[in-house]
Amino acid sequence: MRSTATYGERTVATLIGLCMAGWVSAAAAQPFAMAEPADLSAMPPLDSSATEPAVNEPDAAMPPVRDDDAALPENLRRQIVAYPTREPAGTIIIDTPHAYLYYVLGGGRAMRYGIGVGRDGFRWSGTETISRMAEWPDWYPPPEMIRRQPYLPRFMAGGETNPLGARALYLGHTEYRIHGTNDPSTIGKRVSSGCIRLTNADIADLYSRVGVGTKVVVLPDLSHRVATR
Repeated sequence: MRSTATYGERTVATLIGLCMAGWVSAAAAQPFAMAEPADLSAMPPLDSSATEPAVNEPDAAMPPVRDDDAALPENLRRQIVAYPTREPAGTIIIDTPHAYLYYVLGGGRAMRYGIGVGRDGFRWSGTETISRMAEWPDWYPPPEMIRRQPYLPRFMAGGETNPLGARALYLGHTEYRIHGTNDPSTIGKRVSSGCIRLTNADIADLYSRVGVGTKVVVLPDLSHRVATR
């Protein structure tokens, strides 16, 4: 059958075919690439928070927590004991006279830790809540402590030599903390300026069980006798 297309139409079709063939040939010879701006420095930085999960990765620079409980007398080592109390599970109770901290488990039981407590003139009692938590915290001695001990540093970065040890639980708006220690030989003794200290292994264990808002009851000296065995 004879084509009915005009000469002009055949010419246009031929030109379109040649252009398409040339484009395919060029594409085969060179991979297709997206155009980039001439000045990459003018582009805004990538917001990594939009592409990475919001998780808290452990700080690789921080040392591991060593298990130093083995150096303690048996009664000061972390253990589950019978401890009847009206306080609900999840409460921390500090028995200053016997240098014990109890984390109430419920059902008449508690996890008991040996602690170091305040020296004479620095022991206190009352109820507070955990207002902040920190791992390997920095230490800023409060002004009143510096007045008593002017040789103290004004700042000490967190780490194994820091007096606050591996973890710190800050109590309300006070200067008191429940924290670790760089000297486990002080556990069971009355040596602090009012803070409660545990071995680094014990404070790390307690830290994993509590949260901001946890109730902390500090019993008055000689008001609550418990068996020490």
